[in-house]
Amino acid sequence: MKRLRILALVHKHLVPPEDTAGVDTVNAEWKMEFDVTVTLEAQGHEVRIAGVHDDLSPARAAIDEFRPDIVFNLLEGFADINTFDQNVVSYLELLRVPYTGCNPRGLILARDKSLSKKLLTYHRVPVPDFTVVRRGRSARPTRLRYPLIVKSLVFEASIGISQASVVENADELARRIQFVHESLGTAAIVEEFIDGRELYVGVIGNERLQAFPVWEMSFAQMPEHTWHVATERVKWSTKYQQKHGIRTDEASLPEGVAARLQHTAKRVYRALDLNGYARVDFRMDQAGRFYVLEANPNPQLAFGEDFAESAERAGLPYPALLERIVALGLRWRPERVQ
Repeated sequence: MKRLRILALVHKHLVPPEDTAGVDTVNAEWKMEFDVTVTLEAQGHEVRIAGVHDDLSPARAAIDEFRPDIVFNLLEGFADINTFDQNVVSYLELLRVPYTGCNPRGLILARDKSLSKKLLTYHRVPVPDFTVVRRGRSARPTRLRYPLIVKSLVFEASIGISQASVVENADELARRIQFVHESLGTAAIVEEFIDGRELYVGVIGNERLQAFPVWEMSFAQMPEHTWHVATERVKWSTKYQQKHGIRTDEASLPEGVAARLQHTAKRVYRALDLNGYARVDFRMDQAGRFYVLEANPNPQLAFGEDFAESAERAGLPYPALLERIVALGLRWRPERVQ
């Protein structure tokens, strides 16, 4: 790829320091932003970073001054509201500036777990039975079978998910719904808990899609009498992962299962109008039945994380993965006719 001017849009508090000498970049909270920008620079591109919080004027000023060929979008929200990420991308579309990652329509459809599940059900993609409990309301979902899992309707990255999120009776359910309403400030989605394997499939592309090898989170060394679920601590606490032997790697599956999961992941991607790159999360029960939990557009993109690792297993090392994402962004046309 020719040398490009790339503007990286990142959260203001995640702008990497200019001098990282003596800094533990592997465990830094801005690791993804650092990995992406440093790798793009090493590929010969001219990279500039704009930190954004609750004001888009720094982004507009950088676009006007730098005249980027493309914006590498690493924002996961705006003004601490994660559902506002689609508004930032819409703004880039109005400016006619190419950008990486998912379009605003796909972000809206994927973010709302209830809406996405209804769309997937229409397309005959298996999802767990569920109900939504809005703030200020309570629920006694008689048609759902325990155990159930209670999550935020719109938050990603396992935010607010703990062992207590899996409930086995009405009292536990009521307490967890109240926690989501009061502590997270969102509606709650209550799903039948699929007790089984946690599987992920990365997908990349616009019209032509590539699904990466199926990845699995292993809970083999978790203590007895704990739910095998990707809690916030499981996903983000390195010490907790090391203590309980939690790891991710390519899944070992019966013949033909990986291909079915990859095919389903592509169907999910298209049904939710995604583009760029995404990860589709599955659970597979003891009988081998799998269910889509959710789709995550613009997943964690740090070097060594699940998406990048599965891409490398598919023959796309990290620099090539970022180049592919940039190329897809340059080719994307928001005005396309559906």
